[in-house]
Amino acid sequence: MDSLTQIVLGAAVGEAVLGKKIGNKAMLYGAIAGTIPDLDVLASHFTDTVSALEIHRGFTHSIFFSVIFGPIFGWIVSKYEKYKDFKGWSWLFFWCFITHPLLDAFTTWGTQLFWPIDYPLAFKSIFVIDPLYTLPFIIFLILTMFQKRVSRKRRLYNNYGLMVSSAYLVITVPLKGWAYTKFEKDLTTQNILYTQIDTRPTPLNTILWTANIDTKDAYLVGYYSFFDTKPITFHRYPKHHEYLGDLRNNDKVKRMIHISKGWYTITKKNDKLYFNDLRFGTMGIKPDNNQFVFQYEIQVLENGEVIFVETPKDGRDAKNLMADLWVRIKGN
Repeated sequence: MDSLTQIVLGAAVGEAVLGKKIGNKAMLYGAIAGTIPDLDVLASHFTDTVSALEIHRGFTHSIFFSVIFGPIFGWIVSKYEKYKDFKGWSWLFFWCFITHPLLDAFTTWGTQLFWPIDYPLAFKSIFVIDPLYTLPFIIFLILTMFQKRVSRKRRLYNNYGLMVSSAYLVITVPLKGWAYTKFEKDLTTQNILYTQIDTRPTPLNTILWTANIDTKDAYLVGYYSFFDTKPITFHRYPKHHEYLGDLRNNDKVKRMIHISKGWYTITKKNDKLYFNDLRFGTMGIKPDNNQFVFQYEIQVLENGEVIFVETPKDGRDAKNLMADLWVRIKGN
C-alpha cells in the first residue's frame, strides 16, 4: 500500500501494543516501523532496474525480517528510551513489521512474505491507494491521539480503526470473486477461448474491476463495474513475444518475465523494443491507449549487456485516466 496507509497502520498497531504504557510515543514508533520495510526502494539508486524490482517487497517484507529485526530494533530503542521494556519494544516492531507485508499481500504487486522461498503472495483485491480503507482509519487514529493514555475511549477508538479497516480488506476478497465470476461468464457467453484470468481493482476503488485474459496470441483486457447493465467488452493486445528473438535467452529478460509472472507484451516503436508489464494495466481504459503503467525500453549496449529503462509517465495521462475511471465506474 501507499506510504500514508502504512504509516497509519503502523501507528495503530504501535498503539495497540504499547499505547497504554507510553501513550502517543507508541504511535510515533509504530509509524516509523511501518515505513521501514519500504526502504527497499532505495535499492533503485544502487543497482539496475531488474534487480531493484526483484528486491522490492522481498527480504524486508518477509516473516524472516520481522522475526530477526523486531528484537534488534526493540533492543536499540530500549537502550535510549525511558521505557526500558525490551520485550515490549520488540513486540511493537515485530507486529508493525509483519502487518506491513500482510497488508501489501492484498495488492496487485503482492509481497515475498515467505522469503527466501520464492512464493509471492498477491490476492490482488485492493489497489495500492484506496480511500475507503485509509480515511476511516485516519479518523479513528486522530480520535485516539486526543484521549488520555489509560482512557477506555483511547483503546476503543484504536480498536475501531483496526477493525473497520480490516473488515473492509476482508470484504474486498468476495468482491474480487464476484467480479471474477462475471468475467468468466461473459467470456463463455462470447465463446472466447482462454487459459487464464487475472483480475484486480482499478485505482482508488473496489467497484470497477479489470481483468487480463490469456489467449493464444494475445491478451484481452476488459472492465466490469458492479453497476454495469451490458456485456463486457474485451480489447486485444497482441503478445508479440517473438519480437524478443535471441534476447529471450538473456538472463535479465528471463528475470523480467518471471517478475511479470508471464503477463507481458512486447512492442516496437521507432526501432525500439519495449517490455510492457500487463499486471498494472494502461494509463487509460480506452482501447487505443497503449501507454502501459509499467513499460521498459530494452536496450542492448555496445558490450552486449542488456538493460531495462522505465518509460517516463505523463501526468496528463494520469488525469485522463481518473476522469475515464469516474465515468466507467457508473456503469456501461
